Amino acid sequence: MQKTQDTLAALAQSITDAITYEKWLALTRELVVAGQPDSENPLDPDMPSGSEAGIAECVAGKLRAMGLEVSMHAKVPGRPNVIGTWKGRGDGPVLIINDHLDVYPAGDPAGWTMTDGDPYNPTLVHDKLYARGTSDTRGNLACTLLAVEALKAAGVEFDGTLHCVYTVDEEKHGPNGAIYLLDELGLRADYEITAEPTSWTEADGAWGIGIAVAHAGNCLVEVKTEGTKSHLWRPDTGVNAISKMAGLLESLQHMEFRHEAPRYMGGTPPMVSPTRIRAGEPREMQFTPSECKVVLAVVGLLPGMTMESVLEDLRARIDFVAASDPELKASVRQVPGSLFVPATLEVPESSEPVASLTEAYRQVLGDAPRFYRKNAYCDTIRFSHAGIPSVTFGPGEDGWPPVNEYIHTVKAVPSAQVLALAMARLLGESRL
Repeated sequence: MQKTQDTLAALAQSITDAITYEKWLALTRELVVAGQPDSENPLDPDMPSGSEAGIAECVAGKLRAMGLEVSMHAKVPGRPNVIGTWKGRGDGPVLIINDHLDVYPAGDPAGWTMTDGDPYNPTLVHDKLYARGTSDTRGNLACTLLAVEALKAAGVEFDGTLHCVYTVDEEKHGPNGAIYLLDELGLRADYEITAEPTSWTEADGAWGIGIAVAHAGNCLVEVKTEGTKSHLWRPDTGVNAISKMAGLLESLQHMEFRHEAPRYMGGTPPMVSPTRIRAGEPREMQFTPSECKVVLAVVGLLPGMTMESVLEDLRARIDFVAASDPELKASVRQVPGSLFVPATLEVPESSEPVASLTEAYRQVLGDAPRFYRKNAYCDTIRFSHAGIPSVTFGPGEDGWPPVNEYIHTVKAVPSAQVLALAMARLLGESRL
């Protein structure tokens, strides 16, 4: 026992020496600008996808330099998924460390006041690094690369095998990325950890990095109201579809879904969020609109909820509103081309990979991590659906600001150290 503790302490010290703030900052800055803005990838199914080729080549080069076997797999041209493999000496467990290569669209550069109007200008202000992709997710990606590099530098030898899997198309929920690798190429492992934002900061400055042991589902639906066109000057002679939608939305945003399931550790209940509204025709402002369409994101979905159950609940709410408004004519459907993302069941805290992450977290930060259900989509969900015990852990801010995105830099080095120690434990590092 003493030998194991001594060896673990020596490994931890080696990792501490190898993973420095300066290395993380330089690498994150490099990754943020790599292949940008080409890798912007909007969720909207009717918008063109991004191209992650530039950042993929950058990451593949880092993995090759560390001595990993690297392969690239593209379902569509210009969008290669990257897999770096570190084969162990024996038949121990297989672990996937995952992150994604695409980013949210940056939007209007004028809003990026912290980066001088350039969303891809990594700008350090005190203990925050600002730019698109810092928190979601290239600051986390840097942690995975530094963790592997530190283990290599320490001379670690695994009994198992490590796959570093960096996916495309995560922002569109993975059809050309995680889904392709799992369903078409048959990628599998015993455990999986995605390095995505799970950190938190209290009002008093206290902070930590949570472990998301369960993930909520989501979907996109389209609600349409129908009216009767009238002259602008005589709205009383028609039915304005926008007015009808306004009243309906107010009710939908306060509805409760009928599906019952355990709500893991403070996760938000299922709810709807309007994201786009369209009504009226060009050059027809003289008339009231006869049709209004709204796209709703339905988030916080619980295990067992399906597309059918979501639509059934929404139709029931529409019928409830229509009962007191005979003029309301409304319908709901899944947004064409969008994917339904089912929720995942939680990974027990006593099982892997949670147990190894927890022990590593205690060793690095001297406290227990928080466990919770994450609302935002990440590829952890796809690995979980494939039957792999999967969790999410990373220093990015869970709930980062859409404009002037940042990562809290003080969380980065501890996160990388935790990941490195957890990898060593999970893969049976021969000296432990």
